[in-house]
Amino acid sequence: MSSLDDLYRRVIMDHYQKPRNKGKLDEAEGLTINLNNPTCGDSISLSLKVEDGIVTDAKFLGEGCSISMSSASMMTEAVKGKPVDEAIKLAQVFSDLMQGKQPEDDSLDLGDIEALSGVAKFPARIKCATLAWKALEQGVRQANQS
Repeated sequence: MSSLDDLYRRVIMDHYQKPRNKGKLDEAEGLTINLNNPTCGDSISLSLKVEDGIVTDAKFLGEGCSISMSSASMMTEAVKGKPVDEAIKLAQVFSDLMQGKQPEDDSLDLGDIEALSGVAKFPARIKCATLAWKALEQGVRQANQS
């Protein structure tokens, strides 16, 4: 195993063992999206607060494997404070990453999210990694409609 693989594994486990933004926003503050992956039992409840086109807060609750929960933790960190269009772009880049594609935009800082790039080698785990991101996409669409 390479030292980069080891580093990525540690980053994933850190987010799994010490998730960032775990919790739920008050319903009056934002909206909540509930998704699950019936093939493996992962579930997520993502709370988003979008104000003036900015994701001002994001929290999650859920149950699932280390990939699913660490991805949710990384995603909430990555999108907080970002304009909605940038959050959507990150979700698209993440989807491409899960298909083994490298981001075309080199200026985009993926931060800890890059640690999940190895999931692309395990097709059965891709749905685990993308669950929170699918919830984000749904939530942003709902926020734009209100």
